[in-house]
Amino acid sequence: MKVATQKLTAPTLLPSSMQNLPNNLSVVDVSKICQLIVQQLATLLPTRAVWTLYQNLDTGKREFVAHSAAINNSSLTSSQSQIITYLQQEKWLLNDLSFLKVTQLNLVNEYQVYVCCVGEEKAIASEYILICTDELLTTQQQQGFLGNAQILSQYLAMSKERSHHLDQINTLSQACGKIEHQLRNPLALINLYAENLRLALPDNALQAQALVIRQTVDELSAKLTDLLYYGQKAKLHIQLHNLQTIIAECIKSLEPSLKEKNITISHPAKALKVKVDSWQMKQVFDNLLGNAIHFSPPGGTVTCDWRIYRNEVLIEICDRGSGISETDLKQIFKPYYSRRVGGTGLGLAIAQKIILDHKGNLWAENLPEGGAQFSFTLPR
Repeated sequence: MKVATQKLTAPTLLPSSMQNLPNNLSVVDVSKICQLIVQQLATLLPTRAVWTLYQNLDTGKREFVAHSAAINNSSLTSSQSQIITYLQQEKWLLNDLSFLKVTQLNLVNEYQVYVCCVGEEKAIASEYILICTDELLTTQQQQGFLGNAQILSQYLAMSKERSHHLDQINTLSQACGKIEHQLRNPLALINLYAENLRLALPDNALQAQALVIRQTVDELSAKLTDLLYYGQKAKLHIQLHNLQTIIAECIKSLEPSLKEKNITISHPAKALKVKVDSWQMKQVFDNLLGNAIHFSPPGGTVTCDWRIYRNEVLIEICDRGSGISETDLKQIFKPYYSRRVGGTGLGLAIAQKIILDHKGNLWAENLPEGGAQFSFTLPR
């Protein structure tokens, strides 16, 4: 079997129906994305058959999604039916198909067959899109094919990343359930005895030491609460809330830090109502705005802005600090990873969990003009 590879890597503009796809997996699952992709290709290109196979992370099995006039068509000749069956059985599948490159398979004279791997699988091309046509595809048509393949590949990567985060949360949840009762009661007992000592001690210096014990216990208790919250399953109380109100409450609680560094927080004057758990969403803004203040230079401005799309809202929080290193960008949402001295390393992990529970996504990037930007989406 001869294989001709077309190295098409340039992105292409997609029709408006594909540009409206959401950028987070929680709004549309991978199976539905696959259906949209194969339907789009069947509409744009002169296909006899088009399908995709992807790895279902819930079942551990590969799933087949097809859109085809040729499959199960009684008008096909015996030879054509055999070709479709042959393709579906994957007897043609190669180990060396390139990732995100359109490859033409020269199998028979009846059909032209093109395939593009969309999953970064080392051993075998287990995730791909296949197109079977009556005629050769032009370069422009192959670019359209590649553009759709790139979209699907991005969603598959997001799905794997999301699954990895959820696995981390589940593992931590099991550990938290075991340690909570072992720590809560001793901390409460230490706190009580420290307060009794403070009240009984006549010397101011000794009272101050007892107070330090109490404050340390309170800090430990707060960190334990963060740990336990990160490990808990979502218990959302979703209602319609104005983001302006939530941000205003956060700014009020952050006033000491703002005054200390003479920092201003800028946010839109127009109201924006979304369905969220207000207490949890306040935690997200507390963490993101608190980080932005911490890494901002004195006298700077932290900007909070949002944009409204058809299916979601995009919120962006920017600072003018030194930015985030490439190493930190890869680790920043992992539990216990912290860039702040004395931090628990759970603030951003908790913020990400809350956004995931709200069916959104949270990510970080550096700004070209300097500083860092944290962005997250919420469904409308």
